[in-house]
Amino acid sequence: MALIDRFIIEFDTALRSVAGGANAQRPMPGSEANAAAFMDAKEREHAAGLMRVNHVGEVCAQALYQSQKLVARNPEIRQMLDHSGQEEMDHLAWCETRLHELGSHASYLNPIWYAGSFAIGIIAGLGGDRWSLGFVAETEKQVENHLEGHLEKLPKEDQRSRAIVDQMRVDEIEHGQAAILAGGVALPQPIKNVMQAVSKIMTSTAYKI
Repeated sequence: MALIDRFIIEFDTALRSVAGGANAQRPMPGSEANAAAFMDAKEREHAAGLMRVNHVGEVCAQALYQSQKLVARNPEIRQMLDHSGQEEMDHLAWCETRLHELGSHASYLNPIWYAGSFAIGIIAGLGGDRWSLGFVAETEKQVENHLEGHLEKLPKEDQRSRAIVDQMRVDEIEHGQAAILAGGVALPQPIKNVMQAVSKIMTSTAYKI
């Protein structure tokens, strides 16, 4: 693929991540569930807040995968990151669709989340492929834990959102395992702690804004 074609594709991905309009290659989970399942106003608002957090997580995932692909040394690792990134794009589209169904919106701070994550991805990638993959693995592990928490917090009636989150959780586990098998190293605990702290700030803000 020509460099200019690759640039156009990556720019389109970035634009869709920030401005909306993501396209999924796989059907949205929970299609058999009632999109308008009965929830009172408080439950619907809570579900929307959680799905907005999940959407922000996928915006950040796109930025991370895009930036790490740019500096990856090994072509096979770039291909792996590209595959995982496409599945994350599915997640992005699913969350965006569900937010619309819930009558809500994506985070107004998505450009900031994307830019910050892109910068972090570049830094992680410049450390070398093994550290970059280790960062991917740890990120996916923390996202997995975060999604498990959302499965407990989502209203029981919202089977559509729950199906989306559960499939996302399955995919994140696979992405993390792929990164480890490709040579990712375990990150030092202080770095993990910083990642958790940043994630907490992001999720608490995105839930509301």
